Order: sequence, then structure tokens, then C-alpha cells
Amino acid sequence: MSDCLFCAIVAGDIPATVVLETDDVVAFRDISPQAPTHVVVVPRAHHADAAALAAADPGLAGRLLAAGASVAEAEGLADGYRFVLNTGRDGGQTVFHVHLHVLGGRPMAWPPG
Repeated sequence: MSDCLFCAIVAGDIPATVVLETDDVVAFRDISPQAPTHVVVVPRAHHADAAALAAADPGLAGRLLAAGASVAEAEGLADGYRFVLNTGRDGGQTVFHVHLHVLGGRPMAWPPG
């Protein structure tokens, strides 16, 4: 999508600090980190949210989670980490291209807010 921030990052039109790239996903550091480690993992293919991705391509949804686990391992988060998939405005989603937040590097409080 021409007006999608994450599509522009995937295309290389907007710079990002990329930590992982596969045929299916791109992972990059969040510009406004909410934890010492905060990486965003996005599929290269545009899907508006987690529900749309799950409906359209469950295999890609699994590869998105696997990429998140790879990022967590590479970032040294063996003591634990959190995956967050915000879906919809009321769920806190602000960029409507499905994305997985990988958060770690400190104990995660519950409930998150």
C-alpha cells in the first residue's frame, strides 16, 4: 500500500534499524521503545491486522511468530519476553499493517494497561 508506513519500511523507502530479514518478514527496532529491547516484526505482505492475516494466510502468521522468537533469541531475551499484537483502534493499533512487538530486557508487568 502506498500510504502504509510499514510497507514503506519493507520497501526500503523509509530507513529503519533492521535486525532480521527473511523472504516473509522484516524486523526492526521500534523508534519509540517501551522496553530496553523493542523490536517490531512485520510481514512483507500487507495485511491490516492480526485477524486479517490469520484469515488470509495462517502459515504466514506462524512464520511471523517464529521470526519473533528468532529475534528474541538473537537479542538475548532468554529470561523472558512479551509478544504484543494490537488489533484495531480500541486494541491500541496505530499502524494498520499487522505487526508483532517483541518486548524484553526487563520484567514485564501485568496487566499491561
